[in-house]
Amino acid sequence: MSALFSGKGFSGNIKITQKEFLELRDIIYELSGIYLQDNRKFLIENRFAPRLSELEFKSYSDYLDYLKKHPKGKTEELMMLTELITTNETSFFRDNSQLKVFRNFTLKKIIDEGIKSGRREIKIWSAGCSSGEEPYTLSMILHEALKDDIRKWRIMITANDISSNVLKMAEKGIYTRYSLRTTPPYIISKYFEDRGNDVFRIKPEIKRLVRFGKINLNLDRDLKRIPRSHVVFCRNVIIYFDKKMKIRVLNGFHHNLLDNGHLYVGHSEALHAVTDKFKPKQHAGTITYHKI
Repeated sequence: MSALFSGKGFSGNIKITQKEFLELRDIIYELSGIYLQDNRKFLIENRFAPRLSELEFKSYSDYLDYLKKHPKGKTEELMMLTELITTNETSFFRDNSQLKVFRNFTLKKIIDEGIKSGRREIKIWSAGCSSGEEPYTLSMILHEALKDDIRKWRIMITANDISSNVLKMAEKGIYTRYSLRTTPPYIISKYFEDRGNDVFRIKPEIKRLVRFGKINLNLDRDLKRIPRSHVVFCRNVIIYFDKKMKIRVLNGFHHNLLDNGHLYVGHSEALHAVTDKFKPKQHAGTITYHKI
């Protein structure tokens, strides 16, 4: 999922009252599971002011009425709301210490077990894929690990986000050099097509392993649609949820994971105070979690 908004952007003159803020916060929470602390009022004003101006509203009360009563407000605008409250700061091969553990420990174990059992199958879920850098990175790692033998494996990387806009970007697979700032040069030359002017396109063999789709981690019906996974990546997402929502999402991951499945979360997203359904394992530079 896209990360919570950063607050960068237009600064308007429309102020939000405490009552309006609490009402809008409840709508956002119900929609996405993202909980906004009381000190986020300024960020709401910062991000929503251009939208209110576009709709020619004079106050947040007008906007709230639109969300609750207007046909477009109850449908299209609620989807727009997810774009307003999220932003996307990611890159290929981000948090490489985690990816090294995934490659050298988790993926190696899955491959060894697959060869031993004869079930050459790998299913990975990128839950909060943003504009696609993470799932495409995982596809590249799989290609590097399996090489020509990748054709002998059934591989599915399911990539989901709540934002329709970032999913459209991800499906195109076209990126600027900035998205490649943490990517090894040999990976760029091997798996990207250089289209000039610092624009790069993912090669078809990398795209082929990834399936994108919209998901709301706050909806059980969405979670149940995801194929059972060997590994779940959900990095830098649950930090924005309250404890109730964290428990709900982690229960969904636990249900989705196959026996002895692996969960990767962000470095600052420790699970010990939230759930006892995952066992942590310490590695050099990172922690992984395993389904109990």
